[in-house]
Amino acid sequence: MSAEPAPDFETRRFQTAAAHYLAGRPPYPEALIARVVQLVGLTRRDRVLDLGCGPGQLARAFAAHVAEAVAMDPEPRMLALAREMAAGAPNMQVVQGRSDDLDTRHGRFKAVVIGRAFHWMDREQTLATLDGLIEPGGAVVLFGEENARVPENARILEFEALHARWSADDRNRERLLSKEYRPHMSVLMDSPFSRLERIGVTIRHPLTLEILTDRTLSFSSTSRARLGDRADELIEELQRKYAQWEARGPMEEVLTVSGLMAFRP
Repeated sequence: MSAEPAPDFETRRFQTAAAHYLAGRPPYPEALIARVVQLVGLTRRDRVLDLGCGPGQLARAFAAHVAEAVAMDPEPRMLALAREMAAGAPNMQVVQGRSDDLDTRHGRFKAVVIGRAFHWMDREQTLATLDGLIEPGGAVVLFGEENARVPENARILEFEALHARWSADDRNRERLLSKEYRPHMSVLMDSPFSRLERIGVTIRHPLTLEILTDRTLSFSSTSRARLGDRADELIEELQRKYAQWEARGPMEEVLTVSGLMAFRP
């Protein structure tokens, strides 16, 4: 049994965040997807699972390279977006479920990809379950992004400080920032998938007020489902801050979107 407590999800935070997710979050570069396909050795005979898929953009990206891509998420509004994402991709399947719903009825996969969702799972138990579902030579791949330490990111750091202040009373954020919360890499190193390799693609991403508004409302800690009427106060403050940022020229962020690939030894 896992020693890691399950997160306090505060039921369906993402029901309001779903509408803002694709517009607000940075994209996954095609070059990164292609590199993962190459290094994992994915072919047209393989299956991929996008676990905690959200609107399904990873499943849609991998569907172009494999026999079947399965997008799985517990939130109905995210799944509605994933079904729209699946239009034109007959080999993309969308199913409702959580990581602890996984079992052999879902079949076996060459890779399980997780984008910005691993922290919502019982990570140790999820990896133990995936050990029975991932084929020999397959991998778990965690996708995420990190802002580069460059002068161009001064304003996005101010945005992140704003978000942190409005999230200060969020119990899940406190959990993730606590000294007791183990980094994903540490959990992976103690799992069946302990051989790790990280790859990344650095991009410039424009930031308009509309993008930052969507990003703010796409976070579980500052979603309308969590903040209620306070969300309007947050957006008003963001608008005032953005006017100051824009006065210094067009705003952008420089970030590295990465894939942490975890193989069996």
